[in-house]
Amino acid sequence: MLPALILNYFGQGALVLHDAAAIKNPFYLMAPEWLLYPLIGLATLATVIASQAVISGAFSISAQALQLGFLPRMRVLHTSEQQKGQIYMPYINWSLMLAVMALVIGFGSSGDLAAAYGIAVTGNMLFTTLLAGIVFHAIWHWRLPRTLALVALFLTIDLAFFSANILKIPDGGWVPILIGVVIFTLMLTWKSGRTLLLNRLKEDAMLLEPFIDAIGAHPPTRVEGTGIFLTPNPHGVPHAMLHNLKHNKILHERNVLLTVHIADVPYIDQRSRLGLENLRHGFYRITVNYGFKDDPDLPRDLELASELGLQLDTMETSFFIGKETLFANGSSKLGYWREKLFIGMFRNADSITHQFKLPPNRVVELGAQLTL
Repeated sequence: MLPALILNYFGQGALVLHDAAAIKNPFYLMAPEWLLYPLIGLATLATVIASQAVISGAFSISAQALQLGFLPRMRVLHTSEQQKGQIYMPYINWSLMLAVMALVIGFGSSGDLAAAYGIAVTGNMLFTTLLAGIVFHAIWHWRLPRTLALVALFLTIDLAFFSANILKIPDGGWVPILIGVVIFTLMLTWKSGRTLLLNRLKEDAMLLEPFIDAIGAHPPTRVEGTGIFLTPNPHGVPHAMLHNLKHNKILHERNVLLTVHIADVPYIDQRSRLGLENLRHGFYRITVNYGFKDDPDLPRDLELASELGLQLDTMETSFFIGKETLFANGSSKLGYWREKLFIGMFRNADSITHQFKLPPNRVVELGAQLTL
């Protein structure tokens, strides 16, 4: 591909140097007149192929951002039983379609889109270089002088291209900047809001060890089967467990506190996927680890617990999930408008049942009201 691109761009440059009037459309004017329509057909096919790559890339990046906690839960459909990375995300797909339609209608012609395209491409080059520098130094542990030397080399080129396109910002170059700011704000708000919510849940949670001791000293009615309580705080009593005990006056024979941890690595080996701890009096703590490119499937991965000494029968297991209803008061670090934005995203997020492939007929949701 690289030799073909270089020849194409050099050819366009040579044509413009030979005939300045060709600047209006150097790509098509390079070919003889009888090749115009076949070239248009070829360019159309190339555009379709490129658009498919963009869509697949958007699905992949969104799924990884979701796993890392930068996007709300949304439905991820796996379209292949053999290929792990073949996914489809309906929300992202429809959002892309509406965004493309809005851009086409708003700009009206491909010529008017050139300014937005130039800012988007050169801005992407610039930030990719900066992010690569972080990877070199923080993850690959390159020495700082070596990192700075390589990053400076590429930044010199990237800044030259980006600076040349700054003049196009008033003519449409502001559009990709605005889109980037909006997406960044949404991702940062979701990440900050989730951290704030988890901290609030930890503050309100009862410590697990004294609770287990109290259950051992004054045991409530126990019923057969296993109750699995999904919780982000493995050292506190889940709100769903407290509500179940308060309203139903019972506990299961076995109670499992299940925490899912997404690591900052692409994949987690199957042998390191699950950790199990026996907490006494029929209580267990399970941690399931996923990489950000792994496909979460809790019923499948909980079968590994049998190898660690805990037999879990799906037909005798109930999954308990806390369903929080949030309210904004403007007193948090987010500020009132970002609180409202986070609450809106939280309410429209997909359910944990879909995200972790839980059997819907085995899921029990218990609600709670919280103020951020």
